[in-house]
Amino acid sequence: MNVLFVGPSLPDAAAFCGDAIHVRPPAAHGDVLAAVRDGATAIGIVDGNFEHVAPVWHKEILHALDQGVAVFGAASMGALRAAECDAFGMVGVGRIYQDYATGRRVDDADVALLHGPAELGYPALSLPLVNVDATLDRVEGLDKSAILMFRDIAAALFYKDRTWPAIIKAAGKTEDRDRILQLLHAATVNQKREDALALVRALVDFCPQTPAKRGNWSFRATTLWRSVADQPQTQ
Repeated sequence: MNVLFVGPSLPDAAAFCGDAIHVRPPAAHGDVLAAVRDGATAIGIVDGNFEHVAPVWHKEILHALDQGVAVFGAASMGALRAAECDAFGMVGVGRIYQDYATGRRVDDADVALLHGPAELGYPALSLPLVNVDATLDRVEGLDKSAILMFRDIAAALFYKDRTWPAIIKAAGKTEDRDRILQLLHAATVNQKREDALALVRALVDFCPQTPAKRGNWSFRATTLWRSVADQPQTQ
């Protein structure tokens, strides 16, 4: 069984997964452990909860790898955890993972966004910085100084407040707002979605031919781990 934790990065994931992948909501603390106990052979992490609940724990990813379960990460929380756990065998997928793994990105908030509820398809209410940067890499019709200014302003905004209108307003470009918005929308790159789709393809193509664990390490069932792992897991 292959399991995918996903939400706002790819709200229509079920349409791409078919029967090959069991789609679950964004991962929180304990969800990867629950997937292992449910018999998962491969786990993909795209989105994860944070802020109001404990996020997915590195220790449960290591436990999965130690049990021979392949773990993939991309796009959002998955890219962060893959960059942190790739030395142990977690497989990172996509540009966002590469940016974190190489140190081009260091701030977790670069992938964060404000969104609506799952019942409405996780509508995006703000822009993640990774999508801003990917779009500015592609946009035409703006001079380099404007692009650099937009990048700096976007990076300085709190993730819940980051939208194109807010960025343009902070740049003092209100008189050109409509023209700039048209250029940006024409060049829009949803990097999180692209990376999430790449992870789905990796899960669909996955064949358990090599050990999931990488490196010479042993999983330590610490007192804290035992106290958490012994608690009932819920979905």
